Amino acid sequence: MVEHQLRRRGLSDQRVLDAMAEVPRECFVPEKLRRRAFSDQAVGIGEGQTISQPWIVASTVALLELRGHERVLDVGTGSGYGAAVLSRLCREVVTIERRPVLAARAAALLTTLGFERVEVRAGNGGLGAPDRAPFGGILVSATADGHPPAALLEQLEEGAALVCPVRRGGEERLVRFRGGREEALTAVRFVPLVTDPRS
Repeated sequence: MVEHQLRRRGLSDQRVLDAMAEVPRECFVPEKLRRRAFSDQAVGIGEGQTISQPWIVASTVALLELRGHERVLDVGTGSGYGAAVLSRLCREVVTIERRPVLAARAAALLTTLGFERVEVRAGNGGLGAPDRAPFGGILVSATADGHPPAALLEQLEEGAALVCPVRRGGEERLVRFRGGREEALTAVRFVPLVTDPRS
């Protein structure tokens, strides 16, 4: 996976490559789909959600340019895989999942696998975690319509990056927000970011 899907596609951040190699991706995929755990495609995890393909996970994490001392916010826990990878690159991770079933499942799995620096919360990820802010990086694993929620940008440390897929003009692109500037990157496809906790 690391050699064929990541390094050969130009991902050169060795810390990210090491994190991707260390985290047992197959554990975060439903048992009946584990033969597809390392395939270059998203895999369903239930509740209408997916675990992104390895290249997307590695690329989005790399865009945060973490150094190891940060507290990071992860919006859209899903299986918990992204949070596990992040935890290998920073001091601690707060991850939020709006679907309680997935949040509980991810929390149990992360605990079982020994990822102690990850705090899993069930709730509205669009509100962030103001009680733990500011964050040295924020990663959103769902597509925002037009712009990421203002609450998330407000919870960034000065100079830190927020990476979020954004839909504009009918097109979804991965965008990095930092220091009041935006950097639109690769075209992507994620589930929509739902910020209404009643949904």
